[in-house]
Amino acid sequence: TNPSQRSASSPRVLKTRRRTPGTILLPVHVHRTRIQAFILHNPHGTRQHARRPRAVTQRRFTAMDSPLSQQPTLLALSLLLLALYLARRALLGKRRNYPPVAGTMLHQLFNFGRLAEYQTELSQRYRTFRMLTPTCNYVYTVEPANVEYILRTNFANYGKGTMTHDVLEDLLGDGIFNVDGAMWRHQRKVASFEFSTRVLREYSSGVFRDTAAELAGIVAAAAAAGERVDMHDLFMRSTLDSIFTIGFGASLGGLSQSSQESAAFARAFDDANEQVLYRFFDPLWKAKRLLNVSSEAAMKRSVRTINEFVYAVIDKKIEQMGRDEHEFAKKEDILSRFLLEREKDPGCFDNKYLRDIILNFVIAGRDTSAGTLSWFLYVLCGNQRIQDKIAREVREATTGGDRDVGVHELTACLTEEAINNMPYLHAALTETLRLYPAVPIDVKYCFSDDTLPDGHAVRKGDMVNYQPYPMGRMKFLWGDDAEEFRPERWLDGDGVFVPESPYKFTAFQVRRITKSSLD
Repeated sequence: TNPSQRSASSPRVLKTRRRTPGTILLPVHVHRTRIQAFILHNPHGTRQHARRPRAVTQRRFTAMDSPLSQQPTLLALSLLLLALYLARRALLGKRRNYPPVAGTMLHQLFNFGRLAEYQTELSQRYRTFRMLTPTCNYVYTVEPANVEYILRTNFANYGKGTMTHDVLEDLLGDGIFNVDGAMWRHQRKVASFEFSTRVLREYSSGVFRDTAAELAGIVAAAAAAGERVDMHDLFMRSTLDSIFTIGFGASLGGLSQSSQESAAFARAFDDANEQVLYRFFDPLWKAKRLLNVSSEAAMKRSVRTINEFVYAVIDKKIEQMGRDEHEFAKKEDILSRFLLEREKDPGCFDNKYLRDIILNFVIAGRDTSAGTLSWFLYVLCGNQRIQDKIAREVREATTGGDRDVGVHELTACLTEEAINNMPYLHAALTETLRLYPAVPIDVKYCFSDDTLPDGHAVRKGDMVNYQPYPMGRMKFLWGDDAEEFRPERWLDGDGVFVPESPYKFTAFQVRRITKSSLD
């Protein structure tokens, strides 16, 4: 049921009763993960769609050397955690209003194959709850007031923390998604300036249009030949091509599969993303890394492949700049612009810092876009009325709706003005993100004892999570039809798009960004 995830060993596709030429088939189950401050990238479907194949889940966990392979041990650990919790409560007393205990991290491991659904079920019982671990509480909430408090009102008290930084450091290093304080502010300030420039906006728009045209050509050719295509795989390759070109100014050729080195980088990138996720649920990951065994041995190989490829690109850029700095100043990609900034202040960052900064942007832009587009096609395949309405709106906004045009002519018509005249498409994409957010669960480290707006207390060292995926299914937020895909909920009576509070619709993480915080 999950078009955002694919088992590398055996891709599967939706089965149809009758296959017609050009049918686009989306993957039924794929197991791909995304990290952004401890993120589960794109959850595992919902009950209203289809069930997840058990065989695929079991095979994937075995391949990843999952802790689930030792269930008796996990059961014993779960009982031990509960005993420790009860003993601590008896000794210290219940002096503060802590969230109710819904289980332990072992319960999450038992439900790992359907973790997002499991978290949703718990959230329907408790709007704020906690799961016990050997070292701290994991607090989860779907209350918008709590989300605003964590991400805005008391933003300084909730960050990445040392545990999250340690887990993600091998892949993300000291990039913006893995740091707090001065390093976060520095990268946020530089990124805000660069992404607000007209040059980078125009450059990135051109890159996205060119890649989209290439992708459309591949799909059109497959349709003409009556071939099946894995759309999620194509989206992942196309978005990686686009983001890597914008970030590093180098083409990966992922869609055309023209480079073995680029393909190896892409595989290593996906594997490292997935392996990092398991660290959050494996208390022995540091020991495995020290001994270089099991999943951590694979992680080391993936990171080595990523680093070799990225540092080679950086070295090539530096060489280009040395040959003709005046010509190099015209480069529009992010790496080139950072290198030019370093020329003004040579001590501001080294190649390792450049690698971390750019890779974080690649992670942010690649998986989120590909996952959202995959889910978008998934829901459209189940609703012909919405398909037709979107197609009609796009035609009217670009070509007047009276004729068919080719891919290149259509992309040329996709101006900012034309896109602003597509409110129903905007609503449909937003509805996709409501039900299938690219960041289903996001975690923050609590730096000091605190009390959330709903009255529940949290301790220093607790990991506090807000949950976009369960929040999109809460009836107290969205009404009785919360689990229904209905773009019209985002439009007023005149068909104008009406946004919701970012603390209710949390697909795009809200930050408290002010001039003083950037300075």
